[in-house]
Amino acid sequence: MPIRYILDTDTVTYQQLGRELVVQHLSQIPSDEIATTVVTMYEQLRGRLAAVNRQQNVLQLQRAFQHLRATQLYYCQVPVLLFDDTAQAHYEALLKQKTRIGTQDLRIAPIALSQQAVLVTSNQRHFNQISGLKLEDWNQ
Repeated sequence: MPIRYILDTDTVTYQQLGRELVVQHLSQIPSDEIATTVVTMYEQLRGRLAAVNRQQNVLQLQRAFQHLRATQLYYCQVPVLLFDDTAQAHYEALLKQKTRIGTQDLRIAPIALSQQAVLVTSNQRHFNQISGLKLEDWNQ
């Protein structure tokens, strides 16, 4: 089955936190139709590593390492889509159009476009600027 839904970073975070509306939507869709992106993985791991590197007490450090491990385990269980040649072509087209959104969002959108999948995100304001990108917000 092709990937139908790609979870943006905010939606992955909501899933990990057990946010009811997101978890409910996910429970109604076959798991082989859902993926996330290498960009989302990068964003989350970067945040987890920054938390480990902050000056903190022992309990905070332990918690930061626990979150890092939980994040690593999450990405072992969920398909992670690459930024491949097709995504690169979409990315270059967005750059030529001078699309003004965040750098990571500008990398996530082309992956969703290349898969012809729905991007599940609460960040409608940025992603609505991209023509042809299908969006849903499961956090409402």
